[in-house]
Amino acid sequence: MRKFTETRLVIASHNAGKVDEIGALLAPFGVEVVSAGALGLPEPEETEDNFAGNARLKAHAAAKATGLPALSDDSGMEVDVLDGAPGVYTANWAETPEGRDFTMAMHKVHDEIAARGAAEPATGRFVCTLCLAWPDGHDEIFRGEAEGHVIWPMRGHMGHGFDPVFRPLGQDLTFAEMDPVRKNAISHRADAFAKLVAGPFAKE
Repeated sequence: MRKFTETRLVIASHNAGKVDEIGALLAPFGVEVVSAGALGLPEPEETEDNFAGNARLKAHAAAKATGLPALSDDSGMEVDVLDGAPGVYTANWAETPEGRDFTMAMHKVHDEIAARGAAEPATGRFVCTLCLAWPDGHDEIFRGEAEGHVIWPMRGHMGHGFDPVFRPLGQDLTFAEMDPVRKNAISHRADAFAKLVAGPFAKE
């Protein structure tokens, strides 16, 4: 596994929530980070049907455009009774002509679960796949998961995306009810980052 020895890193995302979470997780390593959005980089089309494939597309596009290592994140929510949907298409479920509407998307997930006649709360997980790519084309992939239940009605106003309907296993609060420090300690992104830190960022 290749070690990360550089001092600057591009976060290959235009999602402010993701950039903030990733920046906080990288802060202890003294790495200077800048987002693809701040650099004005275009968002590559996510054409793969799996998290790792889309993470690779985003990381390599940013690394090639900047000549710097890039870290991307492709994540989503999988609901077991929906055969893993929305999964890699999580953001698509929120798309409207006026932009993304995650309240609408959460209603859609709830309606789909109800249509299956499934017992509530439904089981599922948040998945985060990180890709750390270098300008020479090398990359490393790390997958993290947070198991839990998809609850209804929505609860909480913190977090982003589907956080108001996801309650992690062993917790009384949804991700959207947790303060960021608590959420970041147990999230799917934290799981993936633990694997990243144990690999490329590990101290010799």
